[in-house]
Amino acid sequence: MARIIQPGSKLDSVETLAEVGVRSASYATIKRHLPTYATTDFRDQITQACARHAGIGPGVLVLYDVTTLYFETDEADDFHKPGFSKERRLEPQITVGLLSDAHGFPLSVGAFEGNMAETRTMLPMIRRFQESFDVDDITVVADAGMFSSGNKKAIVDAGLHYIIGTKFKDLPYVIAQWRRDHPDQDYEDKQIWVEADRTGRGPEGTPHRVTYYRYSWDRARRTLKGIDEQVAKAEKAVAGKIAVKRNRFVDLKAPNKQVNWALVNKNKALAGIKGFETSRTDLEPEEVIGAYGRLLKIEKAFRMSKSDLKARPIYHRTRESIDAHLTVVMAAMAVGHLLEERSGLSLKRLVRTLKKYRTFELQIAGQTVHAASPLPTDVTELIQRISPAD
Repeated sequence: MARIIQPGSKLDSVETLAEVGVRSASYATIKRHLPTYATTDFRDQITQACARHAGIGPGVLVLYDVTTLYFETDEADDFHKPGFSKERRLEPQITVGLLSDAHGFPLSVGAFEGNMAETRTMLPMIRRFQESFDVDDITVVADAGMFSSGNKKAIVDAGLHYIIGTKFKDLPYVIAQWRRDHPDQDYEDKQIWVEADRTGRGPEGTPHRVTYYRYSWDRARRTLKGIDEQVAKAEKAVAGKIAVKRNRFVDLKAPNKQVNWALVNKNKALAGIKGFETSRTDLEPEEVIGAYGRLLKIEKAFRMSKSDLKARPIYHRTRESIDAHLTVVMAAMAVGHLLEERSGLSLKRLVRTLKKYRTFELQIAGQTVHAASPLPTDVTELIQRISPAD
């Protein structure tokens, strides 16, 4: 409850609950229980409760993503290690993996060494989740950076499926062929091309994986705007009006520098096109693309936990403490997700609305009188949605 209202330290959590009229365990009791929260058995109970709520069963679609957490220390150890950082930071870090259902509801969380590649974090979590619930038919949805060729093979060998976004530098063959066949036509919004990989066919000649490419007019608009801006800078750089710096459209190998129009045209042809690869050949293109789009759900969950995991909230110098903290955070994420789902409000707005109202006790002449702040009709309806009678 305290982490949902206002993430903070162990001591802060006691004060946070007191501010809203909720009696909490003492600081010493909280510290004493943390080792229990760090155990695999305790976290499995949280995972199982989340899985039951999400209705996990055969054919389940799960989303996977990772984030990194930094610590206010210069000393690395066997767990806190400098690793790949999108922010180019050099401090020791750990990698946290989160597994959720198709709606972003958290199912499992895990911590890994800071220098472990993202591709190596997924399979251990998937296998543990699979073993915990005896589920053989799972489709993993993740960004292309989560999958190595080894990951894809291991997932398929385990009888599971995957859906990933693909990266490509050149125009895919099926789209290039379409352009040759339709030289005077432009792409249409939401146009889809299908490319089946039949190397190693399945039963009855079915492909063992399919890639769908879809064109988005809005994505193309934003990309083309950026390309035009870069080309304008490239032309100024070639004319000697500004420094070259790092403009990819300036061909430095050409005599006297030139704008690389071949690269410009190639990038314009690719603008707005995104690929989606899957081993689920039984799904329609829209189903595959829609499943990948749900990754935004898990990113939203991570945005909550990223601010929630600044290393300050719980004594963090040991692996046990971090595991305990992640268990608490995962439980808070699950409850927070449920509150948002039932109320239709963001967690921040919900907390801000309900903090004004509380129940309390008065001692009058030796008698205990229960009282409460009067609730407006809209708040009463909100509470009923959060806590239905059933």
